[in-house]
Amino acid sequence: MVKQPIITVKNLVKNYGDFKAVKGISFEVYEGEIFGLLGPNGAGKTTTLEIIETLRDKTSGEITVDGFNIETDAANIKKRIGVQLQAAGYYPNLNLTELINLFCGLYGIERSPIEMLEKVALTDKAKSKYKELSGGQKQRFSIATTLINNPRIVFLDEPTTGLDPQARRNLWDLIRDIRDQGTTVVITTHYMDEAEVLCDRVAFVDGGNIIGVDTPDNFIDKLVESGFERKKEVKLANLEDVFINMTGKEWREE
Repeated sequence: MVKQPIITVKNLVKNYGDFKAVKGISFEVYEGEIFGLLGPNGAGKTTTLEIIETLRDKTSGEITVDGFNIETDAANIKKRIGVQLQAAGYYPNLNLTELINLFCGLYGIERSPIEMLEKVALTDKAKSKYKELSGGQKQRFSIATTLINNPRIVFLDEPTTGLDPQARRNLWDLIRDIRDQGTTVVITTHYMDEAEVLCDRVAFVDGGNIIGVDTPDNFIDKLVESGFERKKEVKLANLEDVFINMTGKEWREE
């Protein structure tokens, strides 16, 4: 079955005065995949995502999201996407139930707070204030808020930064579950092992240009075929695997 693009970016350019942050990049995100946008700081990936999310204007180029043109149908695009907020986006003294209800009011829809918290294993924290949550719990709650409007696409910006190995692996499972339920996921991360495990395809961005789009396996196979060898012997597990195996992988509350 031919995969259909749910996001199409053609010749996207973003200039800030004389500085060219994005230099005519093009790529597609397929419906129902986890797509990683990878690159060093300042590469242009955040600017690209903010334009797709309708949060920033482009200089030129064409973008369609779920069949809607970003120039003429931004309102319809906003209804179909979920964007992960950073911690500063929440009222710290409201509890999770109150925050879910607040977001529902902003969207003009009704959703059960317990139902939303159940998706991210936080029902026992329904009456806890946001500021009382651990780092992993805050990230899971942040993802829950992206799902309130039942989006077709969710954008997750470095969702596991600062988390311990258990919380990180559990968040991977959550992201896979979101994909498996039919939602397309676009993710940025600086952890290449995370992208390798999670992403169906990745795009590398550097200096405002796309320098490659493929599956992680294909990228790795091509590098090996070129004669590349790791200096250290590759083992069947790494130290993080040992940590998880010895300490357990259950949800932990700090």
